[in-house]
Formats: sequence, C-alpha cells, structure tokens
Amino acid sequence: MKYNFSDRISALQPSAIREILKMSSDPQVISFAAGNPAPDAFPTEAIAEISKQVLEQNPIGALQYSLTEGYPLLRDALKDFTFSHYGVGKAFDELIIVSGAQQGIELTCKVLCNEGDTIICEDPSFIGSLNSFRSYNTHLVGVSMEEDGISTTALEKAIQDNPSAKFIYVIPNFQNPTGKTMSLEKRKSVYELAKKYSIMILEDNPYGDLRFEGEDLPSIKSMDTEGLVIYVGSFSKVLSPGMRVGYLIAHQELVSKIVVAKQCADVHSNILAQIICERFMANYDMAAHIARLKEIYKHKCKLMLSEMDKHFSECVTYTRPEGGLFIWCTLPAGVDMVEFCKRAVSEYKVAVVPGSAFTVIEGASTQDFRINFSTPTDEQIIKGIEILGKMTKELC
Repeated sequence: MKYNFSDRISALQPSAIREILKMSSDPQVISFAAGNPAPDAFPTEAIAEISKQVLEQNPIGALQYSLTEGYPLLRDALKDFTFSHYGVGKAFDELIIVSGAQQGIELTCKVLCNEGDTIICEDPSFIGSLNSFRSYNTHLVGVSMEEDGISTTALEKAIQDNPSAKFIYVIPNFQNPTGKTMSLEKRKSVYELAKKYSIMILEDNPYGDLRFEGEDLPSIKSMDTEGLVIYVGSFSKVLSPGMRVGYLIAHQELVSKIVVAKQCADVHSNILAQIICERFMANYDMAAHIARLKEIYKHKCKLMLSEMDKHFSECVTYTRPEGGLFIWCTLPAGVDMVEFCKRAVSEYKVAVVPGSAFTVIEGASTQDFRINFSTPTDEQIIKGIEILGKMTKELC
C-alpha cells in the first residue's frame, strides 16, 4: 500500500534529537543529548501520596471527563502563582490548562496561522516549536541571537520585511538550545517593537523557575498592556514532564478560540494529573521544592562548566547559563559539526545534539552543538566531558 500523506506532514522529518537518542539507548553511551529533568528532581513520594488520596476520596472526579479550560482549582492557583512570581495576568487575560507547553504552542499556531503565514523566531530555537510551526506550512524567519538574547536590530528588520507576520516566538529565560537569557533592556525593546508594528509575541517560559544564578527578570507578558503577548508555562521541569500539564495565558478573546481548538484536539488535559499538580501547590512547600531543584541544577551546571574549563580546547567556546538545562558549544570555523557529533556517539559513546537540529532553516550550516547537564550523573559528566575535551583538542 502506498500512503499519500498530507502536505502538512509529508515535509516533516524526524527530529535529529530523537535519532541521536536512539543511538544513545546503548547503556554504554553517556547521553548529554536529552532535555529531561534530573532523576532526583521528582517529588515521587509526594505524588504517590497525593495520587492515593485523590483516588480514595474522589475517584470519579479524577477519572471522568472534565472541563476543556482545565481544573478550576488549578487554574486559580496558577493565576495567583504566575501573577506573584512573574507579574503575568491582566484583567483582560484568561488561563487555559494544556497538555504540556508544547500543546499551547501548537494551538497558538492553529488558531492564528493560515498556510503560508510568517512566524518570526529566534535562530536557533526549540525544535519542538519549530516543527509545530512547520506542520501548518508556515514560513519561518529566523533572527540571530546575541549574548543577551535576540538581536533587536535584526528583529525590527525582520518585522519590516514581513509586515504581515503573525507573531514573534521567543524563549527569554535560559533559552533552548543556547542557555542564553534575554536582558531586561531587550525584553522591553521586543515588547515595544511588537506594539509599534502591531504583531503578537509568543513567550515560552518552561525554564523560568530554574534560575540558580543572577537576578530574576520580569517576563515580557508582565509588560503587556495591549493583549499582545501569549504566555506559555509548564509543570514539566518542576514536577513531572510525564504528567503533561502546562498552561497558556492570553487575552480572553484569544483563549476562547484556543478552547474550541483544544476541544478538537483532546477535549481536555489529563484531569488526574491536573488535580495532582493543584494538590502539590496547595499542600506542599512549592517554594522549597523549587529551591531544591535550583540547587540540583546549580551543582550539575557548575560541575559541567568546571570540567569543560579544564578539558576543552581554547578554540571551542560555550555559554555559561544562569539557569535551565543546557549549554551551547561552538566549534572552530571549518570543522564539520555533524561529523563531530556522529563520531562522539559512535566512536566515543558520548551523545550530544548537533546545532543544525535547532536552526530555523532545516539543516542550515552551523558550528554549534547542545549539551545537557540535568540528566547525566556527576560521574558521567566528569567522564563524558573529558572525552569531548580530547576530541576538541584535535580541532585546533
């Protein structure tokens, strides 16, 4: 049987990350390729206790169909949390629970974009979002990154060159894949550009709670007086990615359309998981839990950077993130980055992700690769970075 796939799907290719993860399934491989929370970051005992209580006290409520907008108590708790922590939530805003931040991103595209519409993105950017945008046959325009986030000069030119672009997609905190943080000045500038040119912003903040160095910065959404910013957050990095609970905050008119789109997708997100998240926020010390996560990732990041400082060749540069899960490494000009990544996993049993996986133009030339410090053990970090260090010294 010959299958004729839709135009939306036929052009999509498997994620390079997934392909490398297949190779890294070998137990001998040290994987720096994933983006998973640390195994010791999960509050397993609390989740088990909450699950038992819910299934004993209100099993039908946790197993029955529920509201598309989300579990009301969780929505209320998140409105309070996001306002107190990030200044997010104006009188015109509404919140909907989604099946992970990824669904919020996909539904935004579904609601706003027609085939051929333009989306402006940081370049490089998160592969999951880029593929969501591509699945709607949109035109992606990449804007280069600087040390303190997106180039606002290049962003304004991209907006001027694409006056009908639907929105700007940014990850201001500890960006995936670069680990960079957008400065306060640039956050203000990005919002002012959006106002000036009447273009929306999709602000993705999955890592904002994981700052372990420096000062917290206000979200772009906190500056929103016009209903221009769509804000997406998630429990994936603070409780559990497997529960698939995220949330989207935007102008109520936009959220009302997203509710309809979500009804077509999955009716509602997992209600048992939503109740678990709400009970954790209500009955456990969320601040202490997040503080513990910060200590875990601070230790792992510092360990990885100290080993890189010790073993990497001086001709290889890398970011020094203040939070999140990732470090972005840049090889010298002329080095075959894809071959470097393939050799690392096939010959040396260390998996990293080639930077070309994250470019707005699929497979575009780049000298970068991404490494993750949250998932490997300390011993794996020390051993794996020493191996990569030896590889980098062959390049200069």
